[in-house]
Amino acid sequence: MAKKEKEKIEPEKPRETTVEFLASLAAVLVTGLFIITFIVQAFEIPSSSMENTLLIGDHVFVNREQFAPRSRWIGPLLPYRQIRRGDIVVFLSPAEPGLYVVKRIMGTPGDRIHLRDGVVYRNGEKLDEPYVIHQGPGGDNPYRDNFPAVPPSDFNNLNPEWQMTMKQNIQGDDLVVPEGHYFAMGDNRDVSYDSRFWGFIPQENVIGRPMFIYWSFETRSGEYLETGFSQRIGNIVHKIIHFFDETRWRRTFRFVR
Repeated sequence: MAKKEKEKIEPEKPRETTVEFLASLAAVLVTGLFIITFIVQAFEIPSSSMENTLLIGDHVFVNREQFAPRSRWIGPLLPYRQIRRGDIVVFLSPAEPGLYVVKRIMGTPGDRIHLRDGVVYRNGEKLDEPYVIHQGPGGDNPYRDNFPAVPPSDFNNLNPEWQMTMKQNIQGDDLVVPEGHYFAMGDNRDVSYDSRFWGFIPQENVIGRPMFIYWSFETRSGEYLETGFSQRIGNIVHKIIHFFDETRWRRTFRFVR
């Protein structure tokens, strides 16, 4: 009996007021907005140049802070580090202003790079790249596969500025990566339009590192070029209708390496 009386006199927990609820919601929204604005950025893979590591239609979250200059107030809280060989990075194209590109870093400042028969040599060492795929002998391209020993031709569609810059950075059989720049290539090596064709990536062009795939959807090659209003609406409607049957569920939350 005494126990029941004690339970009755226990004060009820105060309920959250409307003001407190709105304050909590605002804090969550501000935190989310801060993360989306300054720490992560959503990015969709537009081309096949990074297959099979990244497929057309993979949607990834990009860590914008990891390669950024270390700041005093938040520096100790985030895992800042320098860009390393083998890192996959998203960056602004040096050849096409405003275009976001994703590639793998093959050379950092001071590295000596050359290719022989499609195989990459860095500082004289032949690289073992299990992630690389080739299209086969039908896509023979001497400049692409024996860079930079074989001079480019008009067929190679080089950036005009790169033709001049490349000559200034060749030493012997190698291309030497200058300070403050990086040399990058796609994993789908035979179709990738990369540093062999448009040059070095300036440090300031780097946006960040893809962390993981949060959604992957079967997407046509070249769809990102369809910028017309009706085309965009049609693509959105298609994604809504086929969300369940064309989503690549197995790739969801896959880490990018």
